[in-house]
Amino acid sequence: MVSVLLGAGLLVAVFVGFNIGGSSTGVAFGPAVGSNTVSKVTAAGLMSVFVLLGGWTFGRRVVDRLGRDIVTTPFTVEVSIGILFFIGFALFLSNVAGVPASTSMTAVGAIAGLGLAKGTLNWASMGQIVTWWLVSPILAFWVSAVIGRYYYPRLVEWFAVTQTEGSLITFDRSGAVPVPELGPNTTQREFAGTLLVVGIGCYMAFSAGASNVANAVAPLVGSGSLGMNEAILLGAGAIGLGAFTIARRTMDTVGNDLTDLPLLAALVVATVSSTIVTVLSALSVPASFVIIATMSIVGLGWGRATRTVTISDARQGDPPAVSVGALAAESGDAPTVGGASGGDETANTPPIGSEEREEIPDAEDLFEPATTARVIFLQNVVPAIATVASFLLFRFAPL
Repeated sequence: MVSVLLGAGLLVAVFVGFNIGGSSTGVAFGPAVGSNTVSKVTAAGLMSVFVLLGGWTFGRRVVDRLGRDIVTTPFTVEVSIGILFFIGFALFLSNVAGVPASTSMTAVGAIAGLGLAKGTLNWASMGQIVTWWLVSPILAFWVSAVIGRYYYPRLVEWFAVTQTEGSLITFDRSGAVPVPELGPNTTQREFAGTLLVVGIGCYMAFSAGASNVANAVAPLVGSGSLGMNEAILLGAGAIGLGAFTIARRTMDTVGNDLTDLPLLAALVVATVSSTIVTVLSALSVPASFVIIATMSIVGLGWGRATRTVTISDARQGDPPAVSVGALAAESGDAPTVGGASGGDETANTPPIGSEEREEIPDAEDLFEPATTARVIFLQNVVPAIATVASFLLFRFAPL
């Protein structure tokens, strides 16, 4: 009987990891795939490798927190299956609604539901997690706002890249060992920009592994059904499976359909968000990449919009026209790897206060407010569903 239950638990854990891989891969490598920098197969392979690396290093700390620290009641195989089921079910609902829900918040919510039902919730640990959930989006906003106000136009100039015809690299086979070299039309700037796009995708994959592997396997580790190393291999493998299968669609969506957000802005958001999530994972805190990234986008656009006024102007009651659409202000020379043209490398960054408000697009140029409100609403509802459903099950069912 125990082996049957364990088998069911493993299947549910794989299902959860499979869904995580489907959504996380699109976020990490969508820009690289959309710009034809890497293929979908290559992106899936890189995702699998770096998710495992993130899970094997910082991820085990998050597994410990979720599996052993949030509730004081020991997990059983039956309880683990119930928790994983609600995590998977809530994520399934988010996929049906087309909303990228926070897997970490959903997992914590399902485990917290157990603790509330049994009266064994570790309030100190839960309070620390919730505190970081509140602090991390604010931190992402302000870091991105500073970048948007003081550095974003300069980054546009530095990162402007034109993709040339032909292979990025070729191999000189005249010697005994093939030697890689730049393609016939490849510039050093193009090569460096391409490596940057791929490198940030790998960094995001590492961050996803550090934070999200635990969401698929922590209950099984907490119950003693799986050892830490075996659980990390299982969770990372399931995420990799999702990367090679259902992630193909999400990579198309992020890389080709969400074209209003310039590639440079996407890379800045990815770097800021991944760094915060990785640091929190090192602190054993399961973090929401989705919410942190959303606030990073808002902060970056807000900072870009505030370049229309100086601090002295703002003190005199002349506030900036705040708009996340400000990120599209450089769309005429959008710096992309894969774009038809790059920006003027010799362009001068206009000083703060010299740009006109008319140069800053409206928010609707970047996102649709009603859709954004729906996404933010559902991002909070999905974890709430997992929490309530878990509470009802463990409160009234004899498990």
